[in-house]
Amino acid sequence: MSTSNSPYTAFAALLASTGKPVSPAELHGLLLGRSCAGAGFDAEPWIADAVELLGSEPADNVRQALIGLQEMVKGELSGSDVTVVLLLPGDDAPLAERATALGQWCQGFLDGFGMVVGNAALSAEAMEVLQDLSAISQVQSALDESEDGESDYMEVMEYLRVAPLLLFAECGKAAAAPATPKPSLH
Repeated sequence: MSTSNSPYTAFAALLASTGKPVSPAELHGLLLGRSCAGAGFDAEPWIADAVELLGSEPADNVRQALIGLQEMVKGELSGSDVTVVLLLPGDDAPLAERATALGQWCQGFLDGFGMVVGNAALSAEAMEVLQDLSAISQVQSALDESEDGESDYMEVMEYLRVAPLLLFAECGKAAAAPATPKPSLH
C-alpha cells in the first residue's frame, strides 16, 4: 500500500486541512484506549474526548471520520477476530516516522484508558500491558533504519494488535454489557 493513499495519510490530510495538528495515531490510540477501558461506543462521549485532544469542536467532515473510526473499533472489539488494526503510517513510510506514530498511538491509548479507568484496580496482566505501552511510547527514537529496526518494529506491532484485547476483556466487556444489580448479602 502506498503512503499517499493509506488510511493514515488520508486521515492526517483531513486533520491538517482543518488546522488540527493532531496525529491520527494518537486519536486512534485515544479511542481504542477509552473503548478498552469500558467507555462504550456512544458517539457523543467519544467526540467530547476527541475535542479535548483536538482543542476545538471538529468540522463536520472530521466528526464523520471520528464516528467512522469508532464504528471500526466497535466492530473489531465486539467481533470474533483476535486482533485490532492500528491506524499507523504504511510500511513504505520511513521507520522513524512509523516509530514516532507508534509512540503517539501508545500515548493516546494510555490517555484514553486512564480517562475511563482512573484508579480502578487492575489485574497483574493488565498492569503489565499498560507498563509495556508506556515503555513503547518512549522508544520512538530507539529504532534505527536497519533490518533489526524493522524486525523490532514489526514485533511491537504484532504485540499491539493483541495486547489491547486483554484490557478490553478485563475492563471493557463488562462495561459494554448491560449491568445487572447483584443481590445484597447482609
